Amino acid sequence: MGKGLMLVSVLAVMAGCTTVKGGFCTVSGPLRLSATAVDALSDAEVKALLAHNRKGEKLCGWKP
Repeated sequence: MGKGLMLVSVLAVMAGCTTVKGGFCTVSGPLRLSATAVDALSDAEVKALLAHNRKGEKLCGWKP
């Protein structure tokens, strides 16, 4: 499984998780990848990664 597909899979699992106690800010953190890893992602995977990080910026005060 490629790194990008694995990332999207993890994001999908986290989004649908109902057994973890706490809100998004408690159970999530910013996703930071190397430039090489980002270059290997598809457009859809980059979009999902950016959506996750932007949600964290808005809800949790994460800094870019």
